[in-house]
Amino acid sequence: MPTIVVDVMPKAELLDPQGKAVAGAFARLGVEGFSGVRIGKRFELAVEGEVTDEVLATARQVADDILSNSVIEDVVGIDVVD
Repeated sequence: MPTIVVDVMPKAELLDPQGKAVAGAFARLGVEGFSGVRIGKRFELAVEGEVTDEVLATARQVADDILSNSVIEDVVGIDVVD
């Protein structure tokens, strides 16, 4: 069964308090080599049948209208995983 994966991230110009907290934890735990952390959301949409252009267009519409808040988030990826 194919799956459409939608990734949503906070807009780059907005603060990400969760990411900042994780970055602070990295520093306290001695984890090095990362200059920052941003936390987003991942949605997996199970598709019944074939992923057609129409199904992908519907997924894009759902991602923009329902899965993300366009004021504070960007849809950064829509991928099909078999």
